[in-house]
Amino acid sequence: MTYRVIQWATGGVGKAAIQGIVAHPELELVGAWVHSEEKAGRDVGEIVGGDPLGVAATTDTEALLGLDADCVHYAPVMPNPPELMRILESGKNVVTPLSWFYRGSRDWSELEALCQKAGVTLHGTGIHPGGITERFPLMVSALSRAVTHVRAEEWSDLRTYGAPQVVSDLMLFGKTPEEARKSPMVQFMGGGFCQSIDMVADTLGFALDDEKRTTHEVSAALEPIDSPIGVIEPGRVAAQRYTWEGLVRGEPVITVRTNWFMGEKGFESGWSFGSEGERFEVEVKGDPSSLVTFKGWHPESVEAGLERNPGIVATAIHGVSAIPAVCRAEPGIKSYLDLPLVAGRAARELSRSGRA
Repeated sequence: MTYRVIQWATGGVGKAAIQGIVAHPELELVGAWVHSEEKAGRDVGEIVGGDPLGVAATTDTEALLGLDADCVHYAPVMPNPPELMRILESGKNVVTPLSWFYRGSRDWSELEALCQKAGVTLHGTGIHPGGITERFPLMVSALSRAVTHVRAEEWSDLRTYGAPQVVSDLMLFGKTPEEARKSPMVQFMGGGFCQSIDMVADTLGFALDDEKRTTHEVSAALEPIDSPIGVIEPGRVAAQRYTWEGLVRGEPVITVRTNWFMGEKGFESGWSFGSEGERFEVEVKGDPSSLVTFKGWHPESVEAGLERNPGIVATAIHGVSAIPAVCRAEPGIKSYLDLPLVAGRAARELSRSGRA
């Protein structure tokens, strides 16, 4: 069966998702929403730098929602809950990397009721938060007994993140340390990461304290640093570390952390990628303990990353790969725990359909 998909937004994640949808043997791209009037009316294939696909991008929300489609891959820069609800009301399943990973004790009753009434499914999935903070820790934990701590951590050079406005205006790189500590990213990312912490805690059986601990650290540049947002002068923020912890009697048992650097040098003491370089890590301490390092999701150079960032691609494809399972699922808000195993697909030229 082929599922008809609309891509909502064509930024970095959206472009990668479109490529993934087109390549997936069970999916068909039938529409795309764009924010910019400059993109409206253009062929989606050309927007993502490929051949024409015969699908025109549009800013007309109602026209898109009137299409016969099974699912929307929803990936704007920031979520718009009323917009999301309108998509669900139109009878379309939604997969998104923006939130709604795990309900836990959160009051999502309105969204759940809407999904049930419309007969659709909402699934949140991504990489960080997402796979690194939920799916892979739980998978690795199956190899251990008496688990005492779970850690999911990222080390990334943000010069390769092709969204300078987000880096400057939301993450507040290049600002003073006092300004950067007011970044809304603490609350925005914390919403997703705390859902991840709850999913892991509930599945493993940790009796978490009511309050989670959040730490935001910054490092000022010691020398001028070239970056896509301009030169970061000494004294201005060039690295940030965010940590969210689930606690039991005040001691951390689940840790989620991001280490973001603008380059590879010029930071204060104690701030570096270490000898392992850019990476993601998942660690489960128990009997036995496991440490898994993920490589390949960081570009080989700043230039390559601004052209196509593998981490952004992985975020998009994790969602695209889930679309068939989400379309087949019962109505409601579904996490990884509610869906069957989600996997990728063979390259077309190596697949049964490609050889036919």
